[in-house]
Amino acid sequence: MSEFADYVDHGASLVTPRVVENVLRQLPLWKVEFTQINAPKFPHLVDQLEFLADAVEDYAEGAYKDLPYYAVAQALFALTYAHKKVDVIPDLIPNLGRADDSSVVRAVLIKNERAFAKYAEAMGFSWSKITSKA
Repeated sequence: MSEFADYVDHGASLVTPRVVENVLRQLPLWKVEFTQINAPKFPHLVDQLEFLADAVEDYAEGAYKDLPYYAVAQALFALTYAHKKVDVIPDLIPNLGRADDSSVVRAVLIKNERAFAKYAEAMGFSWSKITSKA
């Protein structure tokens, strides 16, 4: 997991205000796209992506300002990574195509567990449904 954690740190370090603006404009379409993911080997991935998207939106809209910026940047990186069709493991490969996406998302959730758990509680989300331990 440490390789994915390092990868997430590096990717998040590249998140600029322009990246944030671009992702926020596209996020509603991405959320719809994420609901179409069929990855039975990664049953929590869709819920986790939706959670991260909601966290980013709530932070950007001012509905929840207590998330550390690095958690938001890492969430943005994970969302961008999951949106890409061709990444470390192309999404079209049956049974494996979402393994890397799931690992990136789980790394973000694990690295920021305390902050995201507080966000989930404050916003009425079931953390046990989202958590990396699910």
